Amino acid sequence: MDARKLRDIFGQFASGVTVITCRNADGEPHGATVTAFTSVSLEPALCQVTLTRKSKACQYLGDEPFAVNILGEAQVDTAMHFAGRPQVPGPVWADGPTAPLLGGSAATISCTPWAQYDGGDHVIFIGEIVDITTTDQQPLLFYRSKFHRLGMLDAASAWAGCLDDPHNGWFDASTSFTPLHRLPGQSARATVSL
Repeated sequence: MDARKLRDIFGQFASGVTVITCRNADGEPHGATVTAFTSVSLEPALCQVTLTRKSKACQYLGDEPFAVNILGEAQVDTAMHFAGRPQVPGPVWADGPTAPLLGGSAATISCTPWAQYDGGDHVIFIGEIVDITTTDQQPLLFYRSKFHRLGMLDAASAWAGCLDDPHNGWFDASTSFTPLHRLPGQSARATVSL
């Protein structure tokens, strides 16, 4: 399979942007921008991150705790910083329950190591979630090798042209119906008058 074609097809899948944080061999905070993150299980609470074998973060994770920092739409500089393009000023760090956290993230997930698997030129790390924090920030997205914003969600568009629309259709949520009963001797044929 041609690597460029494969990268392009993977790029068709819009994903969130995370920075996986941990401590390096000297105990200093370290991070890597990663889009390969997903939930795995609710019971136990598990998530997955996939890192290229060439990354320093991949070497540091091993059996070590880590955090998933889900970036907000205003954190493009943070994503670039941990993708190998250092930004000034640098990131704001905070102590987390398992690993260092990034200030300003839309959400954070603190993990302890659960399992590790061979993923070809990547390593798949499964973490057990021990703590979470969330904000009201919109997420930063990555699609076709570019950063994007979520944009406004038009909830009505899902109902466009549908007469079952709970807001604009025939009946709303407060509508009640009375069953029809035939009177003795009345035919089953219904008549409609307009």
